[in-house]
Amino acid sequence: MNSHFDAIIIGAGHNGLVTACYLAKAGKKVLLLERRHLVGGACVTDESTFTGFKVSNAAYVNSLFHKQIEKDLRLRDYGYKVLERNPSSFTPTEEGKHLFLGPDDRLNQSEISKFSKRDAENYPKYNQKLEHLAKVIEPILSGKPPNVLKPGLKDLWNMWKLSSSFRSLGPDLQEAIEFLTGSARPILERWFESEPLLSTLATDAVIGAMAAPSMPGTGYVLFHHVMGETNGKRGVWGYVQGGMGTLTKVLAKIATDLGSTILCETPVQKILVKNNRAIGVVTTEGKEFTAPIVASNADCNVTFNKLMSPDCLPEDFKRGIDRINYDSASLKINVALSELPDFIALPGKIAGPQHRGTIHICKDLDTIERGYDDAKYGEPSRVPILECTIPSAVDPTVAPEGKHLMSMFIQYAPYKLKNGNWDQLKDAFADRCFDLLNTYAPNFRSSVIDRQVLTPLDFEREYSLTGGNIFQGSMIMNQLFFMRPTLGYSYRTPIQGLFLCGAAAHPGGGVTGIPGWNCAKEILGKW
Repeated sequence: MNSHFDAIIIGAGHNGLVTACYLAKAGKKVLLLERRHLVGGACVTDESTFTGFKVSNAAYVNSLFHKQIEKDLRLRDYGYKVLERNPSSFTPTEEGKHLFLGPDDRLNQSEISKFSKRDAENYPKYNQKLEHLAKVIEPILSGKPPNVLKPGLKDLWNMWKLSSSFRSLGPDLQEAIEFLTGSARPILERWFESEPLLSTLATDAVIGAMAAPSMPGTGYVLFHHVMGETNGKRGVWGYVQGGMGTLTKVLAKIATDLGSTILCETPVQKILVKNNRAIGVVTTEGKEFTAPIVASNADCNVTFNKLMSPDCLPEDFKRGIDRINYDSASLKINVALSELPDFIALPGKIAGPQHRGTIHICKDLDTIERGYDDAKYGEPSRVPILECTIPSAVDPTVAPEGKHLMSMFIQYAPYKLKNGNWDQLKDAFADRCFDLLNTYAPNFRSSVIDRQVLTPLDFEREYSLTGGNIFQGSMIMNQLFFMRPTLGYSYRTPIQGLFLCGAAAHPGGGVTGIPGWNCAKEILGKW
């Protein structure tokens, strides 16, 4: 194989693949080097986890993947399809009641009114408010953050356009700022009073974050979860048919069809730098590949502290990178089931509305706060918060006939433990989660065929996510927009020819493809 390329991309996760597709489409000769045995990073479908099942081991639902990328790269022509979930969520209560939420406004009002007439009246107003704010905030995600340290004419122009967009909100500007910087709990409690609705919405504000809903920054995480769309329907999350890995397999096929080369099981050991310019990489087997452009899909700790000599970097940049917060408290359990959960709140083992969307197991807002309190002191939550999905209830291709597949995404499981380690504690904590779900669906435990438990430590070891942080750095205000990864830098780095194309750069985590798309625009000079 020729060892010289126009661009080398470290990591074939979804963002790295997007960057490769756009560069190859522009005529660049591209090489992607992937450490694992398959492409996709944390957006994969693994058929070896449980025999006969297609498991989305890490990322598990989709809504945020940018529609312009989908259109530009013709993903649908390659077999990419997102299946809508209706209803979107099911929240059973300890009293045997339940709450459905989804794209049907009449259903939402009918369901919420079982708990509060006031909340039923406020819910459509709340969604309208979010949609209004989204029209201003969403374009920021796909744009280039301005360099506020050394602004050029384009940066000044972009800052002026940004301020104009926010001024257009008028009296809603204060609410927009609160969503971007404030706490989810006071926002939600201002609108609603019933605990089933509050807890359902609040879990979206903390999922993947080491934070309680009462903490600043969770308003943005809450808002982040309502910005996407599925098949033109805003705020509707879906399952990628065949599992999340279908998306990255399609991207890989497009990249190779455009002439890119992808090598799996080829970890990069070092980024080569000469005279402050990236010139290529060396793999762990000692193979050297050269290119004038190197784009890293890894997080900043891996890119700058593990793959490079720190002597290459300016002191101010190193300090900024070392300040990045990677706190994480998320744990994932993938479960193979012999039958569907039979919920006390809505009995039935045949796939029904209670099985299609996200199943929220959380008593109330205080339960979330107490769960965080445990994690804050280095203990897994005594009462975990569960978000469960059963993709096989909508997409039967991911499980053998008559069987089902469940993903359980769980808060709080802190990376840093006060006592013991996750290899010792993971099974006991998984049992705690199973026992909790079993109180709502008593057949659950007996239906378990097999399980895979992924702790924050497993996320770090398996997917090279520092601290197990699924966003490559916490999505808190001082680590977003022009401060991601640090002031003065976004896709470019102090090393000429070295770029960031993953979630470490703006706009951060989630299966959006935007960091990869924006990085390609930066490399190609197409802003």
